[in-house]
Amino acid sequence: MHKTTIDSIGSSVTRRNLAFLVFCILFVSINMRGPITGLSPLLELMRQDFTVSNTMAGFLTTIPLLAFALLSPFVAKLAGSYGMEKIIFFAMVILVAGGWMRPFGGISLLITGTFLTGLAIAVLNVILPGLIKREFPLRIGIMTSVYSICTNVFAAIASALSLPLAVNLGLGWQGSLLTWTVLAMASLLCWIPQLRHNKVAKLAARSHTSGHSVWRSPIAWKITFFMGLQSMIYYVSIAWLPDILQEQGMSRVQSGYMLSLMQFSMLPFNFIIPILAARLKTQRVLVFGTVVLYLIALFGIMMGSGHMGWIAFCLILLGIAGAAAFSLSMMFFNLRTRTPEQATEVSGMAQSVGYLLAACGPTLFGILHDATGTWTIPLTLLVAAAASLLYTGFGAGSRGYIYPEPTNDQNIRTID
Repeated sequence: MHKTTIDSIGSSVTRRNLAFLVFCILFVSINMRGPITGLSPLLELMRQDFTVSNTMAGFLTTIPLLAFALLSPFVAKLAGSYGMEKIIFFAMVILVAGGWMRPFGGISLLITGTFLTGLAIAVLNVILPGLIKREFPLRIGIMTSVYSICTNVFAAIASALSLPLAVNLGLGWQGSLLTWTVLAMASLLCWIPQLRHNKVAKLAARSHTSGHSVWRSPIAWKITFFMGLQSMIYYVSIAWLPDILQEQGMSRVQSGYMLSLMQFSMLPFNFIIPILAARLKTQRVLVFGTVVLYLIALFGIMMGSGHMGWIAFCLILLGIAGAAAFSLSMMFFNLRTRTPEQATEVSGMAQSVGYLLAACGPTLFGILHDATGTWTIPLTLLVAAAASLLYTGFGAGSRGYIYPEPTNDQNIRTID
C-alpha cells in the first residue's frame, strides 16, 4: 500500500511541468519585497497627507515584519494540512487584497492593508524554501540563487521607481503603491494551474514527520538569530537610509537612487553565494567575509558626510553583505535539514523569531533619532548587530543538522 502511494506520488511529480513551476515560483517571488521596499521612499509624501512622527513612519515599515513574526510559526502546519500550492494561492489572494486596501481610506486602511501584505509575504517566505527542496532536491543552490535574484531585483526596482511614479508620472503615493498590486494580481493568475498538484504535495508532506521539536535545536536557534539580525540590518536600511542620506545633503530622488544602488549591488551575489554555500562543507568563511563587509560599509556611512562617491561605494559593500547574509539564511534552511518538511519548520521558526527581532529595528531607529537628533547612535546599533552575525553565523554554518539522524525504527513509525 505504501509502495503504491509512493509510486503514485513519484509519477505525479514526473508529469509535472517543472519548467513552468520554475516560472511560477519566480513570478511569485517578485512580490516578496517590492510591496515593502516601495513604501519607504514614499514616506515623505505620506507625511503630507497624514501628520506622523519619525517613530510612526518607522512603524509603517515595521508592520510587515510583525506580520511575519505572527504568522510564520503556523505556516508549516498549514502547508502540511492543506498543501503548499494551495497555501501559496491563498497568500497571493491576501496580498492582492491588502494591496488594494493600502491607498484608500486614510491611515487606518493603510495600516491594515500593510499588515495583510505582511501576512501574505510571511507565507511565501516560509514555504518557498521547502517547496524548492521538495521539487528540486539536486538543484537547491541554483534555485535559491534564481529566486533570490528575482526577489531582490524587484525590491530594487520598487525602491528606484516608487517616487518617480508618484511624482514624475503624477500617480501620487496611492497610484505608486497600486503598481505593485497589479504585479501581484498577475502572479496570482499565473499560480492557479499549480493547484492541480496540491494533493500530491499534501501526501508527500505527511510522510516525513520528524517527531522532534525544532524549538529545541541549538542549530535552529543560531539560524534564527542569524536570520533576524541580517533582516534587521536590511529593513532598517530600507526604512531610514533615504532620510540619513537626505540629512547628509542629498535630495529625495538621489537618496532613492542610492537605495536602489545598494539593492542592485546585491544581485550578482544573490546568485553566487547560494551556489558557493551548497558546494562548501561549512559556510564559515562566507559568514566571516559578510561580517567584514557589513562593518566597513556601516562605519563608512557614519563617516560619509554626504560625499556621493564614498557613500555609493559603502552602499555597494552594504548590498553585497546583505545579499550574502540573506542568501546564507535561505541556504541554512536547506543545508541544515534532511527533508522539505524540516526545511519548512526551521524556516517558519527563523522567520517568526527572526522577524520579531528585525521588527524592533526600524521603530527603535526612529525612536533613537527622535531622542538624540543624530543618526550616530542608531547606526552604532547596526554595527553591533553586524558584529553579532559572526557568532550566530559560525554556528549556523557548521556541519550538522537541526535534528539527529533518525533510526530505522523511527523511519518505520513515520511511514506508518
